[in-house]
Amino acid sequence: MQRLIAGGLLLCAGFAAQAAVLPEDRLDILYHAFDGGGVTIDGPSILVRKDFANTVSVSANYYLDMVSSASIDVEVSGASRYEEERTEYSVGIDYLYDRTLMSLSYTNSTENDYEADTVGFGISQEFFGAMTTLTMGFSIGDNTIRRTNDDEFEEEAQGRRYSIGLSQVLTKNWMAAIGIESVADEGYLQNPYRFVRFFNPTSPTEFTLEEENYPDTRNSDALSLRTMYYLPYRASLRGEYRLYSDNWGIEASNYEVRYIHPVGQNWVFEAKFRQYEQTKADFYQDIYEFAGEKTLRGRDKELSTYTTTSFGLGVSYQVRSQYLSVFDKSTINLFWDFMQFRYDDFRDARESLRTDPNTDVPAGQESLYEFDANVIRLFISFWY
Repeated sequence: MQRLIAGGLLLCAGFAAQAAVLPEDRLDILYHAFDGGGVTIDGPSILVRKDFANTVSVSANYYLDMVSSASIDVEVSGASRYEEERTEYSVGIDYLYDRTLMSLSYTNSTENDYEADTVGFGISQEFFGAMTTLTMGFSIGDNTIRRTNDDEFEEEAQGRRYSIGLSQVLTKNWMAAIGIESVADEGYLQNPYRFVRFFNPTSPTEFTLEEENYPDTRNSDALSLRTMYYLPYRASLRGEYRLYSDNWGIEASNYEVRYIHPVGQNWVFEAKFRQYEQTKADFYQDIYEFAGEKTLRGRDKELSTYTTTSFGLGVSYQVRSQYLSVFDKSTINLFWDFMQFRYDDFRDARESLRTDPNTDVPAGQESLYEFDANVIRLFISFWY
């Protein structure tokens, strides 16, 4: 779910990040919240950036997720509602030399049963009078996975991410960009708390559980196309299309359209529409015939066939300088996304748990699962 929240960043930031200029000195204070499917995630984030001698920019970020879950996975496995925290710290440095921008970053993310360390490097180069920008990036991550109340359980996973992108100013009002990303993961890639289900041999209308078993490698590739067009009345129209595939058999695509409209000197409004759809993994199955039917098995709904549709609204207000004169500029920003998740081959197994004596839905014939979610991001930005 953290990725969903992070995915709400402005599309214009993606274009700006490709230019060979240092990030602006600024302070961002964010509150984010996700609520849907029995899961709530919320918490603060603070980001600080500062440049030195117009050549070096350093940044530091603190990000906290407070998670409370009584999701369908928790209920089906018989576990109790749980609460946990994920704390993330990251630092970065950008170095600008002529038309080349080089970036180095480190991120540490910690939960009670999971720890991840990621180091990333990127380089951006402008050509042809800043009309063309080429970017390349690489990151490597090491993850340690544990299981609560099981001191003997500890697994490792590693990931490598490669990216290359090209942006082009086509006209004075039109920009476009293409990006390619390749990810290679290996190690323990499943969730230690998640189970698959199979028909109970003594009562075929019911089910029982066994642990998932994923492949220990995963390779994926993604291609993205983005465009931004400035309209004559200061507004802009932006679009993105992305294709994804991996060696687990998942193929996905998504598109997004966003409209941004300034009003007066202080207000900016925006609206967006996004749709995502994917096919299921080769080893995914909602219910198996018997225990051990397949060596590789998984029932994570994120591996199933599903569609996500979202609609978002946002507003930003630039605070007048006399109120916060210590800063060059200040803005207050509020964004809301409404998301609908619809699954084509993942069923609501709670209907056949037999916890209600009046319930007689047999296993494997439950309703297809769906849920709605809301994402809110409220943040204040200060330029100095």
